[in-house]
Parts: sequence; structure tokens; C-alpha cells
Amino acid sequence: MKYSEMFQVKSGDKIKLDKIDPAFTDGFKDTDGVDDKINKYTERLRALQYDLYAEGKRSLLICLQGLDAAGKDGTIAHVLGAMDPQGTRVCGFKIPSVEEASHDFLWRIEKQVPAKGEVVIFNRSHYEDVLVVRVHKTVPEEVWSNRYSLINHFEKGLAANGTHILKFYLHISSEEQLNRFQDRLDDPTRRWKISESGL
Repeated sequence: MKYSEMFQVKSGDKIKLDKIDPAFTDGFKDTDGVDDKINKYTERLRALQYDLYAEGKRSLLICLQGLDAAGKDGTIAHVLGAMDPQGTRVCGFKIPSVEEASHDFLWRIEKQVPAKGEVVIFNRSHYEDVLVVRVHKTVPEEVWSNRYSLINHFEKGLAANGTHILKFYLHISSEEQLNRFQDRLDDPTRRWKISESGL
């Protein structure tokens, strides 16, 4: 199965998350039988990243979005774990600092885009500045609605400069999210991942 086709959202598509099964595993009940596939894809990913780094003409930006506890950190560990650390970087976007908030919303994002030959993963991204402010009503609609065109312009500029952008939304159910929160609370080594902003 080609997951890139199955889960790809094309420009203009309307997505209804409640119509997508967050528990989809393509028939895999556990990790048995998956290891060979993972190893094959890991080797391919490593080879592609090496070529990208050696060529030094293009770059890759991976944007991860998802609810708290959706698995962004684990995804990053698995993806970047397959790559040479010299050509990779992770940038997490949390609540803007005082300095960041005093600039245009893309200011902090633009500083973190990948250089030629580099792979950068955004743990959350510039979409936070539309999603969060819209949901929590922290800025007026005329502000956040205008940001869509600014984001489109920003991404077109990146693409014109040789940056390929892949965007992923990690979808989990609210029940699974609560289970993962409880797991974090039950594990003293992971409690730091729980904050009031995530609940």
C-alpha cells in the first residue's frame, strides 16, 4: 500500500478528522512483521538524506502537527534516528517568547528553515499561529485569517529556493490522548511532558 497516496491531502481538499480512523494500523496488530519494512525504509531514508546533504542544492522541511501526546517526539526520534545528525535539525515551536511576539508571526519561523542539504523537522510549526490563536480567540479573525495568504507566500518562496515541504498531522482520538496523558502522569520520567497548556 502506498501511504503517501492514501493519506495525501491535495490542495483544496476538505478534511473531516472525525471521518478518519485514528486507530488505523493497516492490519498490523503489533510490531511483528513490521521490523523488516521499517529496516528497509530506514536504509532508504538514510541513503536519500546522504544524497541530499552531499548534493547541497536542495533541502527538506518536515512540519509535524498534532494534539499533545500525538507522538510528535517519537516520530522525530524514529525519523531523525535514521539520518546522519550532521545534516539534520529539530526546531520546536512553543508559545512565542516576548522577543518573538514583538515581531511578525513568521519571524521566528524564517530563522529556522533548512539550509541547502539540510533536513529540518518543525515540532509544531507556523500553523500554530493560525490554529491556536483561532481556537483560543487570542487575536481577531481579521488577523489570523490574513495569515493563510502570508503562509502560502512564505512556503512558495521556500519551494522556489529548493526546499521541499512535507506536512504531517498525527491524528489520535481524544480517548487515546487521555490514555497517553495518564501514562505520562504514571511515569515519573515523563511527567515533565504534562503542562496546563496541554490539558
